[in-house]
Amino acid sequence: MSAREVSCDPREVGSLFLFEKLSPEQLGRLCAEGRVERFEAGPVYTEGEPATCFYVMLEGTVVLYRRVGADDVEVSRTSQRGVYAGAMQAYLGDRVPQTYVNSMRVTGPTRFFVLSAQSFADIMQEWFPMAAHLLEGLFFGAKDTQRAIGQRERLLALGSLSAGLTHELNNPAAAAVRATAALRERVGKMRHKLAVIARGPYSREALAELIEIQERTAERVAKAPVLSPLEASDREDELSDWLEDHGIPEGWRVAPAFVQAGLDTDWLEQVAATVAEDILPGAIGWLNYTVETELLMDEIDDSTTRISHLVDAAKQYAQLDRAPHRDADVHELLDSTLLMLSGKIGPRVRVVKEYDRTLPEVPAYPAELNQVWTNLIDNAVSALGSAGGEGTLTVRTAREGDRLLVEFRDTGPGVPAEIRDRIFDPFFTTKPVGEGTGLGLDISWRIVVNKHHGSLQVESVPGDTRFRVLLPLTAPEGDTGSNPDGAPARAPDTDADTDTDTDTADETAEEPA
Repeated sequence: MSAREVSCDPREVGSLFLFEKLSPEQLGRLCAEGRVERFEAGPVYTEGEPATCFYVMLEGTVVLYRRVGADDVEVSRTSQRGVYAGAMQAYLGDRVPQTYVNSMRVTGPTRFFVLSAQSFADIMQEWFPMAAHLLEGLFFGAKDTQRAIGQRERLLALGSLSAGLTHELNNPAAAAVRATAALRERVGKMRHKLAVIARGPYSREALAELIEIQERTAERVAKAPVLSPLEASDREDELSDWLEDHGIPEGWRVAPAFVQAGLDTDWLEQVAATVAEDILPGAIGWLNYTVETELLMDEIDDSTTRISHLVDAAKQYAQLDRAPHRDADVHELLDSTLLMLSGKIGPRVRVVKEYDRTLPEVPAYPAELNQVWTNLIDNAVSALGSAGGEGTLTVRTAREGDRLLVEFRDTGPGVPAEIRDRIFDPFFTTKPVGEGTGLGLDISWRIVVNKHHGSLQVESVPGDTRFRVLLPLTAPEGDTGSNPDGAPARAPDTDADTDTDTDTADETAEEPA
């Protein structure tokens, strides 16, 4: 945008809060090396361009905005004299990319004091060497700290998930071990019973009938209906009475297994009608071993299937052997995350799924979205923990225009209004010392906004806190999912207008300290 240069008055420049402590000689140098420019309504500089100038507003109104996907998102608007923007990191030299990380425009005639990036860097190093060193240390130290704690955050999340997965795997694995040991015992008894039958006075026809009954019994076990506790108890009483009436010793021991296998008195009547009366006790014992082995094999099958599902969920969560960026079904990602966190969620938290299964797949980094789900679910469970450990976690998906909504709603105490705008700040946490790093929501925000061109918002009142993730249904044209320098400024809710990203905060217009 064209600008008109006007005279620079050292006294006017010195009236700005940034320069009010400078000497007349220093103010003279600023006016000698800088200039005052007047801009009409329109753009001043554009995000991504080389950062060549440092701007300080003398009068007017400035608006800062960032590019999010195909949209320009306003992040700051102010008319306060002395706010500044532009090449604020010029003093760091080529150690950081010297580009504008936001765009600036003015809404009407506006005057700026403009200093070239090189002059700004030279003046900072010459006039304020200690301050420059402190700012460098703060900038790079914050980045190093964030990187280290971010890695620690991921390790803590991995440890929590590993503990949960181990707990979930332990139950079916232990069940499979117990069932295998019991099965070995039953098979041994079956072999012994077969030897007894073979030595007994049974005809070939009677043995053939017994084998046929065994086969039909095994088929019946596979199709056994699920009974209510009351129905199962009534049927056990009926079978116990029948077995006692037919001279079967300790029929009450056999009845529960027969009921679980779906056998009833009608079935036993068919058995009694097929074999001779003297064979019936042996036949019942033989069928009992058959039923028990079938039930144990079903238990082993259920346990190993459960283990297989848990392993599949772990692979789905970690996105092993899959492309890092692809079209993904968010419901599969949510289900795998909920399963991985089931141990941490615990039995006192009721999980409700309100999925819109008609939603299409979205272009995404699935493994990183799983990290977002993990952080948001972990926060919800922690909030419910502070409310006594009980409550409801609702996970909802829906379509909102051209975006897909994933909402996490909990019935915890809520996020106080006075800290709501800070919860996405790096290192900000409400958890006790040692329990939180303050990076979970910061990482989630970066993944959703920077890498997926979506938005992450929070709405909260006591008893109803909602974190809303909105993802584009289609990838922006030419987007490769990269994380470009100059990520858009975060907005925890619709009223937020400040940039709290430690990587970019120094590039936005600032209010006086």
